[in-house]
Amino acid sequence: MVELEIIGFALLVAPEAFVPSLPAEPSNLTPQEMSNLEARARVIKYIRAINGKEMPFNNWRWFRIMANLALVKACGVPYEEVKELMDSDHDILNQFYLGNGWAADGFWSDQGRQADYYSSSFAIQFSQLLYVKYASDIDPERCEVFKERGRLFGDQFWRYFDFDGAAIPFGRSLTYRFAAAGFWSAVIVAEVPLPASLNLGTVKGLLLRHLRWWSKHPDIFNPDGTFNIGYAYPNMYMCEDYNSPQSPYWCLKTLISISLPETHEFWTCTELPHPLAKLLPSSSSSTAPPTVPLSVVGLDEPKQILVSSSHHHYLLSLGQFCPWPIKASEAKYCKFAYSSAFSFSVPTGPLIQQMAPDNTLAISEDEGDTWRLMWKTANPQLGRVQFRRSDGSSEEVPKLSGTWSPGKKSPLIIETTLIAPTKRWPDWHIRVHTIRRRDTVKPTNNFIRTVEGGFAVPCRREDGTALPLLNAADFENGHENITDGVLDGGNSSLILSSAGVSGIVHLLRGAGKGEALKPDPNTNLMFQRSIIPTVRQQYEFVENEEEMRILVAVFAISRKHVSLSGKEIWKLWNDRPVVSRVRDASQNNTDAIVIA
Repeated sequence: MVELEIIGFALLVAPEAFVPSLPAEPSNLTPQEMSNLEARARVIKYIRAINGKEMPFNNWRWFRIMANLALVKACGVPYEEVKELMDSDHDILNQFYLGNGWAADGFWSDQGRQADYYSSSFAIQFSQLLYVKYASDIDPERCEVFKERGRLFGDQFWRYFDFDGAAIPFGRSLTYRFAAAGFWSAVIVAEVPLPASLNLGTVKGLLLRHLRWWSKHPDIFNPDGTFNIGYAYPNMYMCEDYNSPQSPYWCLKTLISISLPETHEFWTCTELPHPLAKLLPSSSSSTAPPTVPLSVVGLDEPKQILVSSSHHHYLLSLGQFCPWPIKASEAKYCKFAYSSAFSFSVPTGPLIQQMAPDNTLAISEDEGDTWRLMWKTANPQLGRVQFRRSDGSSEEVPKLSGTWSPGKKSPLIIETTLIAPTKRWPDWHIRVHTIRRRDTVKPTNNFIRTVEGGFAVPCRREDGTALPLLNAADFENGHENITDGVLDGGNSSLILSSAGVSGIVHLLRGAGKGEALKPDPNTNLMFQRSIIPTVRQQYEFVENEEEMRILVAVFAISRKHVSLSGKEIWKLWNDRPVVSRVRDASQNNTDAIVIA
């Protein structure tokens, strides 16, 4: 069924090449015309086979709609024959709509929440834009709705792409690789009016930079030149149970722009820089200059916060989860942060180093024998938190919050809050975890262990040697030349690598122990061998104790667009965020992020 959407597209875009024409004189057929009629009947029979099949309640509904549209537009099947089927699928898909152009890949509820690349380039937005292109004459009202949804979505989707074209990997089916940019091709082909933040040259830049980024990753090919399964290199740990050697070719959706005629303006218009480059009036480069300021935007529909600057491009996420059993589900949907520079890691086994806990909180209730990560969340909310400056001024930044438990039988309930970077501390984001026992649990002593990770980075230097161990004195003596190394100290861990700098620190005095954790090879989607800065903590609930709190700050700078000396990194690392409780904020004379 999956392939019928693209077969349908082929019939729509070039019917004369795939569907034999009807004879001019049906009463006097030549042998060739007889053969053509038989072939045409076989095409129609094959496509019609999708009707009546059991279909999941997700993006697959678009496959059937596009197949039936091809029957009507390319094969001459009367619209009335398939209209009821198409309307039924449209009605189901419309229930996935979240607002502001966003649609979930299925019903959005406490039973599952997914708004990933299937919501955009892989399927839903992609398909409804093609529907606009080919169905406006038979379904004009619905196509007008889809045009507006595409325009609204495009006004946000560009934030998922870095200045160099890299997209933030998030969700399942990432072996489709540059299919992530399929929306940009579809929006051009459908000729949907663009929002004020975009124009044809900007969209051309977003599309071509993404393709160029992938062209710099030769490990996506097998020795024979075919695509392999993986992301930046062959990787079976991150693949899905439905992947096959053909799966990576879903990326070719992004190339549908070649269906545009030679005279289309797309081919001759100037490729323009990333939309955020407009913040710099003098910028004309298609890559980010080292002074692009911090941009932070909260998106309520997918429950994500997009963070972008010349230092780092990533998102914070809290609230999505996949309810059905896909491989590495918690890693693909439920980590706190996902980066276009550092990607994310997937597990290879149940041990903590096999789980590769970058940007997540791992909890053990049995002294480290087993570990659980966040999966299903309840009541996810996008809100605001106040940052107060010492001069009395303030700003608000987005936050995400939600509750979860390590398991149905666990006595623990965890409330997690993610706080976006502030202009004062643009390279840091904050995570707050309040761990309580369920009201129904009899007060007893509970012993728990936690491991929380920052962004994973390469664990090897560019010459293949291991990262050296560092100490604070190294930065105080000759720190200008430090480019690589690992520094574990007290309640923090800092790693300098060829890809960038990653660190994490526990902000509560005396809490946590910093430790660089080296996970199994091939856990990270970008780096075959990686290392993760973590903070570990042990805690015992005494009989009547109500809660424990974990408060960490996560630090990360990519080397893609900036080159900082060891001295500059050390200064930024030691300028750490200050977090105050509301009751204490008025008594502090310092810059502080205020939390409940």
